[in-house]
Amino acid sequence: MSIRHRGRKIALQILYQYEWDAIKDIDRAIEEYANYLAPRPISEGDPALLFGRSRLEGVIIHKTDIDSILKKNARRWKLCRMAGVDRNILRIGVFELCYCPDIPPRVAINEAVELAKEFGSEESAAFINGILDAVLKDRKTTGE
Repeated sequence: MSIRHRGRKIALQILYQYEWDAIKDIDRAIEEYANYLAPRPISEGDPALLFGRSRLEGVIIHKTDIDSILKKNARRWKLCRMAGVDRNILRIGVFELCYCPDIPPRVAINEAVELAKEFGSEESAAFINGILDAVLKDRKTTGE
């Protein structure tokens, strides 16, 4: 498993925890995950943890814009009605599509689909793929 894929998995798990916990301090959430919630402790300088942190921070910083993009492209779906795992996978995917020019769009979508296969329901992968594909098409149409 690549460092970046592991990092996305870490980011997803922390985002899910962050969304439900009263802890709203990113450093504390990362520390708690790395030391107590991960299958085995993760060192502070671990490249996957650092990559995951970049995704986590990016999603949190741009959450309002990311959620607006999702609302626009997830027709007939309210964010609050989506499964928490799916919602956070989508947030990571939209962050990479919109704010990470070094990540090819198809890689961002494929990575999100892989996370959905691992952490989501049977329908999650198709759901994630469809919404992120709509985001990508919308971005191409609007020239963003």
